[in-house]
Amino acid sequence: MKAKYDVCVIGGAGHIGLPLALAFAEKNLNVLVYDINKAALETIASGVMPFSEEGADDLLTAMLKTNRLDFSANIHEINKCENLIVTIGTPIDEFMNPTVSAMTDCFRDLRPHMRNDQLVVLRSTVYPGVTNWLANFLKETGLTCDVAFCPERIVQGFALKEFKSLPQLVSGFSKAAEDRAANLFSIIAPSVVRVEPMEAEFAKLFCNAFRYIQFAVTNQFYMICDQAGVDYYKVLKAMKENYPRIRDVPTAGFTAGPCLFKDTMQLSAFCQNQFSLGLSAVQVNEGLPLYIVKKLSTEHDLSKMTVGLLGMAFKPESDDRRSSLSYKLKKVLTTQARRVLTTDPYVEDDSELVPLETVIEQSDVLILCAPHKAYKDLKIDKKIVVDVWNFYPKTAVTV
Repeated sequence: MKAKYDVCVIGGAGHIGLPLALAFAEKNLNVLVYDINKAALETIASGVMPFSEEGADDLLTAMLKTNRLDFSANIHEINKCENLIVTIGTPIDEFMNPTVSAMTDCFRDLRPHMRNDQLVVLRSTVYPGVTNWLANFLKETGLTCDVAFCPERIVQGFALKEFKSLPQLVSGFSKAAEDRAANLFSIIAPSVVRVEPMEAEFAKLFCNAFRYIQFAVTNQFYMICDQAGVDYYKVLKAMKENYPRIRDVPTAGFTAGPCLFKDTMQLSAFCQNQFSLGLSAVQVNEGLPLYIVKKLSTEHDLSKMTVGLLGMAFKPESDDRRSSLSYKLKKVLTTQARRVLTTDPYVEDDSELVPLETVIEQSDVLILCAPHKAYKDLKIDKKIVVDVWNFYPKTAVTV
């Protein structure tokens, strides 16, 4: 009997799952968005995106009209789906170790409602070996499913665009699983790259850890120059000019979010904390807010000053504040400054945010945490401005 749904995206109301569900629906597949967050499902079903994603608002509206997109918090519905794509990964705990319980608990709940011959795809980052655990778990419970790991590698907020331009890594625990996963993702991806499951797991982790280390290098360079009283961005410009081997060095800035730090720590845990490059990158990136506070407190009496933080999302043009270093900076400043004010044009789930005009008017010091475009033409020439991003003209007073 033909399944009612071609694809079920489990955790489908989130940043990874919802764009994927929309992409498959756009390609004429019948898609079920399954999530335990009923409020989010109701929001999406009403035609409203719960977070910022380029192109998603119009696509959601269009897909709702096709009746190819359904929503459910009823776990029994997954039995009606041919392909299950699970967007639950392995987070890290307070000890910076991977927590696989989220994955194991998820599949112990899903297992009674699954059926034979489904393709089960893990989509989020997982600790190396988790895909193998899943394949063995399902087999031991008597279920004959095809298990695959096909990690997402998109930039958050631009998934719909990047699905169409980036190759998809595909791995499976059998030739049949690999072929089914390749056929499925070929619907939305320009090409697929076939690898073994643990190779795919490492590839995903390495991509994020490498990017995290890249940012740590430029952040370390920035602090070295700053301590020496040298303009890092003049140095960077000189390094890059007509010199292609150095063109990929990014600008300095807060490096955080829900993936880069977490995945670097997963690799470190896998090799018994011997991932020295990754651990050094953590020290640098997590230390940048502390460096800013230390320098400010050395040059100014913060106890008599109000500090305003511009941008609380973890990156520019985003509404996602998960793991944002802006909040680490806020916490440290709260113990030293007279007052700390925060603002962000996109973040909606923080009741302590105040209007931008209030922050500018009442702050003695402004720290650019997330260089949103909305902050580009602010009149802040007479303020003390901390701008590690090189976002503002150098006519501004900086520390």
